[in-house]
Amino acid sequence: MLSTNKKPDKPYEFFDVTADIGFLSYGNTLKEAFENAGLAMFNIISNTDNVDPVEDMDIEVESEDLVSLLYDYLEELLFLHEVNFILFSKFNVDIEKIDGDNGNQYRLKANIKGESINWDVKHERGSEVKAITFHMMEVKKIDDYYRLRVILDL
Repeated sequence: MLSTNKKPDKPYEFFDVTADIGFLSYGNTLKEAFENAGLAMFNIISNTDNVDPVEDMDIEVESEDLVSLLYDYLEELLFLHEVNFILFSKFNVDIEKIDGDNGNQYRLKANIKGESINWDVKHERGSEVKAITFHMMEVKKIDDYYRLRVILDL
């Protein structure tokens, strides 16, 4: 039997971490796919069927490409969730290509709706999303629909 207190003979080793979750969101339009990405993320945090859209906020993000736009959009949603203790269940997104300082960029404007968190009485606790990752993130048009791929750090 090997002693578990002995220092390994190698400087480091890797191990699998299962603290992530990935999702694919779909839409007939890019706008719809982004809306569904917001919905997917908040269904990881809680069951959005129990989140009434009684409070609304407007957000705006600009990014140099669509993958960065997806990251920035989800990051902004997560930030608002954490700072304002709110869950979102409705997402109305508009995306436009704009002229930026370094050529073409994308601007996303969204109206998002939800309500303040009430873990004790109303809302189910899902998984806490710690961060959005760029790992394997993708925005892809496939024939007549869009598919977005996202991995979240839990």
